Amino acid sequence: MNKDQDIVLFDGVCNLCNGAVLFIIKHDKKDRFRFAALESKIGEELLARHQIDPTKIDSIVLISGDTAFAKAGAALRISKHLSGLWPLLYAFIIVPKFIANAVYDFIARNRYKWFGKKESCMIPTPELKSKFL
Repeated sequence: MNKDQDIVLFDGVCNLCNGAVLFIIKHDKKDRFRFAALESKIGEELLARHQIDPTKIDSIVLISGDTAFAKAGAALRISKHLSGLWPLLYAFIIVPKFIANAVYDFIARNRYKWFGKKESCMIPTPELKSKFL
């Protein structure tokens, strides 16, 4: 992994999160992102390094350099680096954090009900394996 790559930590058993990872991969034309499940060993190590309590996080986490972003902040920063019109979403970074995270939290609280849950983490195909830590 090089210094220009960011790490996306995600809920490995959440169907919405797995769909989001596949969406990011599809739109990551510059090969910027690498992925790990929050529940994985490396996910737990990165959360600990950034002093994020894994029992209090149920969202996507972006590790960019020495900084970790969670919830809406992570999603918006990821969108900034995707192909197509997705970088336009980054304009919403001006929305106050408490409002953006309230919307994010509402979706996160209902994600299993709306999108379901897997019994285990996603296993990447051989073509995608290099994108996972």
